[in-house]
Amino acid sequence: MKKPTEATSNHDNLELMSTSELLIGINKEDQTVALAVQKEIPVIECFLKEALLRMKEGGRLFYIGAGTSGRLGVVDASECPPTFGVDHGIVVGLIAGGDQAIRKAVEFAEDDTEQGWKDLATYEVCTKDILVGIAASGGTPYVIGAIEKANQHGMLTAGISCNPGSKLSQSATHAITPVVGPEFVTGSTRMKSGTAQKLVLNMISTALMIQLGHVKGNKMVDMQLSNNKLVDRGTRMVCDQLGIPYENGKALLLKHGNVRSAINAYKDQN
Repeated sequence: MKKPTEATSNHDNLELMSTSELLIGINKEDQTVALAVQKEIPVIECFLKEALLRMKEGGRLFYIGAGTSGRLGVVDASECPPTFGVDHGIVVGLIAGGDQAIRKAVEFAEDDTEQGWKDLATYEVCTKDILVGIAASGGTPYVIGAIEKANQHGMLTAGISCNPGSKLSQSATHAITPVVGPEFVTGSTRMKSGTAQKLVLNMISTALMIQLGHVKGNKMVDMQLSNNKLVDRGTRMVCDQLGIPYENGKALLLKHGNVRSAINAYKDQN
């Protein structure tokens, strides 16, 4: 039986299509992705309940993958410090072939069953930590080897793949499997499969960070002030919350470093 990620596209003669036809076809396929992810919410919820308990005890969240899947994990992990103000070591993305593979594929790096765990072990992981394996096919040796070792060492594990019953799904404690069906370009899992994986990662990191207290109301009160746009956004948050002029809010924000600290300091003094 052919795996869904390898199934023949619902579209053919792509090279004969107009630009409009190509875009409409890709978009039509993309519209199915969110519904596939929706079906996995119960599994994601179950995983997150366990993950939250471990992170409250000081555990860290690790993503591991190869190729597109690995890059998506690195992207999501990299966004957590500026968005939620957490330390860079709290959410970590690992990719087969190392950081150089983010920009340029490293041949056969994903085929090493031992390297994933070796890369993870450099972080001195423990039973409080969490490992999410990301592999569209569900068969990437680099990822599966790490997941199996993580299980043996008492870590909480989850696998995100797009093929039901894959080796990753069987190896991980929690199998998150959004089945998106054939890609627009047959086998190009950077498309729908990659989009599905990113949606799941968004859910995991955002829900955890909210429940760990890094969001108030719907605002990123712990975000890092890493550029002028974020300083402006943070200033407006402070002003809206405290009812003070923009320049006063900006000065307060820059003095205390983030929105939460600025608001708390003002309230303590008034």
